[in-house]
Amino acid sequence: MAEQVKIEEFTKFIDENKGKRKFKQSVELAINFKGIDFNKQDNKLNLDVNLPHGKGKVKKLGVFATDKAIVDNAAKLGIEVFDGNALATMAQDSAKMNSLLSYDLVAQQSLMPNIARFMGQFLGPRNRMPKPLIGPLQNVANEMTKRITIRTKGKNLPTIHCVIGSEDIEPKKLYENMNEVIGTVTKKVGQNRLKSAYLKLSMSKPLKVM
Repeated sequence: MAEQVKIEEFTKFIDENKGKRKFKQSVELAINFKGIDFNKQDNKLNLDVNLPHGKGKVKKLGVFATDKAIVDNAAKLGIEVFDGNALATMAQDSAKMNSLLSYDLVAQQSLMPNIARFMGQFLGPRNRMPKPLIGPLQNVANEMTKRITIRTKGKNLPTIHCVIGSEDIEPKKLYENMNEVIGTVTKKVGQNRLKSAYLKLSMSKPLKVM
């Protein structure tokens, strides 16, 4: 694997480009591959990565549920509840379906088959299918602030894009987030399959980091 950019150069790049917009910029990573046929199902990527220092910018959390204990707990935590008994109706409402895209979603496990049935065609291609709720809702909510999904997109192009944080996270922590992503991808595909990697803020030029 090519040598990664040094922390000093990385820090300088972040410091020079942050705080220049009227919104909080995301910090994004693109990794380019070589010698992988992403048309083959076994080669497609669908990896969850827990960033050690979180994403910074976090979407609202929503839960599909019918269980009263989950609903009550969500209310205490300030988490939006979507009625698991109204999936078919919600799926017919384009405004409500589009509104789901602004959430990180989890779902009561028993509802997953019906969510796939009624909403899979809309949420699936947008990589917004909810994760099954496993364990306490509070723990899941905490994990969602750290978790990103790396997934092969488009016409099986040899590249992936993901967010590794936001500009208000200190550069050293962003650097460690980046290394976590690169390390996870390397374990999946092998070092010799990584061609290059570039980092950028939402509105900045890219920096080659590998």
